[in-house]
Amino acid sequence: MTFAGSLAVLACTRILWNDNDLAVVSGRTMDWPESTEPILTILPRGLQRDGGLVAGHSIVAENPAKWTSKYGSLATTVYGIGTADGLNEKGLAGHMLYLRKTDFGPRDASKPGIHAGLWLQYLLDNAADVKECLALMDDVQIVTVEAHGREATVHLALEDAGGDSAILEFVDGKLVVHHGAQYQVMTNDPTYDEQLALLKQQDFSHPSSEMPLPGNVNATDRFQRAAYYRALLPKPQNERETIAGILAIARNVSVPFGAPYRDFGIYNTEYRTAINLTNLRYFFELTTSPNVIWVDLKKFSLAAGSPAMALDPDNLDLSGDVSAKFQPLEKAPF
Repeated sequence: MTFAGSLAVLACTRILWNDNDLAVVSGRTMDWPESTEPILTILPRGLQRDGGLVAGHSIVAENPAKWTSKYGSLATTVYGIGTADGLNEKGLAGHMLYLRKTDFGPRDASKPGIHAGLWLQYLLDNAADVKECLALMDDVQIVTVEAHGREATVHLALEDAGGDSAILEFVDGKLVVHHGAQYQVMTNDPTYDEQLALLKQQDFSHPSSEMPLPGNVNATDRFQRAAYYRALLPKPQNERETIAGILAIARNVSVPFGAPYRDFGIYNTEYRTAINLTNLRYFFELTTSPNVIWVDLKKFSLAAGSPAMALDPDNLDLSGDVSAKFQPLEKAPF
């Protein structure tokens, strides 16, 4: 099983709005050549994890990481084997995006191993903020995984309710971290340091009506366009305006559903999310559905022993607050 093809360019984007004086909010697009089978899943505290298991099979033969979830979370799962996007009860959120240049390096069995599909979930389970996430990375090694014939060459964007941000990438086998509240936009290739250098060529964070704006759907153009529109967001008056602003940018950098971009290795946007980290609300928009739905994490019991709960968002009858629509699972995923 996998998350990303070796020749793919893909088109995921993450946007963070952490300086609006009302709430810390973030958003992302998920772009993929097929359905990732997203399921919105509530995961309570106290769940036993094995970082080497994929669908009951161990892919980290020696020294897999094992832990018990310290915090409850809401995850958008991918193929049922990991977490692509999510939020925990402390206001830590994260997003898994594709990066072709990812190289996790050779396996070092002296460190507990976690397959890439559980990388984000490991952090949501164990960290209350971005700084704690970074400290946790010293203790484990991320190991590649495959799903549906594609390898999980991914990087992570993290943010917390305090407005902190970090981009985590593995390049030439080494973890590269960009840590700071100023890292607000992220796409795919090239690596993040190269993206930042490209952004400096023309400062899209200080837009004007005369500034030419790139309009393609490749990662570089989307990065610049998202930075441009993010800088134009007006101060919001309420949560509704913050989420509308984030989703407006996410839609602007989306790849239209059904557009024939596959020959370029760029895939349609499957879904978009927006997260209010301050108030623990998670918004989800499937691109083949006309409805935006949201989940209030504070409405769930996250105590150890509470059931994991799930909701399939691919349902045209769903709209608005769907917190009451979740159903308990017999067994928590992964």
